[in-house]
Amino acid sequence: MRAQSGPDGRLGLQRAATEPSPVLPASGAFHPSPAGALAGIGSAAPPARGPVRPASRDEADILGPARQRQSILRHPWALLLAPAWFVLAALLLRAPSYIPSVIDPDEGLYILQAREWLRGGWPYVAVWDMHPVGAPALIAGALAVFGQTILAVRLLGALAVAATAFALYGLVRAAGGPRLLGLGAGLLYVGSSVMLGGLATNTEILFAPFVVAAMALGVRAAARLVREGAPPTWTQVAAAGLAIGLALTIKQVVVPEGCLVFALLAGPAWWRGVLPTGRALAMAAAYAALCAAPTAALGLAYAARGEFGAFVEGGILAPLRYAADPIEAVVAVRIVVGTTATLLLPFALAAAALAPRRGLRAEPRHGAAAQAAGGAVLTRIAAVWLAVATIAVALPGKFILHYFLIWLPPLSLLAALGARRLVHGVPLGRGALAFTGLLGAVALNAAASAAAPGLLYGLGLREADPPRKVAALIATELPPGEPIYVVNFHPVTYFLASAGLPTRFVFPDHLIGTVGGLTGSEADAELARVLASRPRFIVLDRGQWDDLRPEAAAMVSAALRASYTLFGTVPAEHGMVEVWRRR
Repeated sequence: MRAQSGPDGRLGLQRAATEPSPVLPASGAFHPSPAGALAGIGSAAPPARGPVRPASRDEADILGPARQRQSILRHPWALLLAPAWFVLAALLLRAPSYIPSVIDPDEGLYILQAREWLRGGWPYVAVWDMHPVGAPALIAGALAVFGQTILAVRLLGALAVAATAFALYGLVRAAGGPRLLGLGAGLLYVGSSVMLGGLATNTEILFAPFVVAAMALGVRAAARLVREGAPPTWTQVAAAGLAIGLALTIKQVVVPEGCLVFALLAGPAWWRGVLPTGRALAMAAAYAALCAAPTAALGLAYAARGEFGAFVEGGILAPLRYAADPIEAVVAVRIVVGTTATLLLPFALAAAALAPRRGLRAEPRHGAAAQAAGGAVLTRIAAVWLAVATIAVALPGKFILHYFLIWLPPLSLLAALGARRLVHGVPLGRGALAFTGLLGAVALNAAASAAAPGLLYGLGLREADPPRKVAALIATELPPGEPIYVVNFHPVTYFLASAGLPTRFVFPDHLIGTVGGLTGSEADAELARVLASRPRFIVLDRGQWDDLRPEAAAMVSAALRASYTLFGTVPAEHGMVEVWRRR
């Protein structure tokens, strides 16, 4: 079996007449709602409740041909080839992230949490944040394995992207789609992940492998329903629930996608009468419990240390306060339009996948028509997934750029399906090449756009970037581990200078900015305590001085006049960064 154009000049897998295409069968007319789209898998109309026959042999062959399973057993190396390509592509296309010390300031906060955790200081207690502790946990693992460098964190991001791409590949294969389609979707995700601040090892990059793996399990369960007429297994429900549970320890916004995963697991089987209502409810309860289990385990661990209050405050109450103050609607619309324009090429390919289909038989069984029908069902799933991902993007009410990375897995799948449709008319023998070239061009264009600023302005190439310069200046006189205070510059400066922390509120906005109320503490009192400790160095970004609360600015200015002299300056993006040394 090899990828090439069929005798009609369309992209497909050349097969003998007796070997049907391993794709989901058509499910009748397009269902406009998520429930309808998922319930329609393998069923053109809602069946009568009660026992139903297993899928026909034709349907079973379409979703699980014996020859496909035998080829996997005969060539186990094929299972390793896809992840190897994804890892290589991620390492190469994300290479621009290896140079700068700062891509997104949130990443610097996670790095500090991870460093302190390796020293015994847990998140929320040693370093405060309003995100779950999953991202610092993964980064701590990377620092322990690869060494305590920025490069170690960026390598973690590359591996997470490769894992997400492989999960997308697995999702396509679970639906019976061809390997080339899975590879295209995965590689497009790798290329697109460098945009929208995605070069940073941020939460959206880190939870994506778990979410996409859970979605692949849902698709696999739907395929099993059509192939065998069988409901989802407890193993599938447990694995998917645990995957979403791990994603929830990284960021809570995965809740909508977690709900979609269970709808895909159990919804079609319940709709067709294969899964009794009682068992469906039991599976729902088990799934919800497994989703909550990792977070509950972390809560128990904090309670055992006597820090459960810090866990609840940072991981539950602060995010609720944050979401209670959304940005203005006009700003949200502007950001959505700008982000969509950034992803214009993937969206254009996705539109090709969603365009109305004509001339397709209602129940194709073999060959190119069966592949087209299977692609239609996979397109419906991806479209619903993209809609649910949009809910996840909007859930915090802030519309920050990297939130839109949640779009990328379903968008990459839709774009790959669209590219597959566009090359159907390519002459014989060139369909696979055209498909690969089209998606490769889109991915490389995204990667080039992310690398361009560094090449144009030389950030980190001709000379060290500003945080590294500031850290190097401080390190000339600072004993390792001694605290400094970074007022309103990048938190990663502490890490680069091997400096200690004067407070657990090291992210500027949490102490001297306008969102100090999120911390649940008295920001002015904590700032007064930090300044009274007289750290050896104080770092402030004069270009962002106006962003400080007036009370905080007055307190810092008074401390500088009383006890500090200007030690050096470093030019940065917004103006001069000043390093003040204690007299």
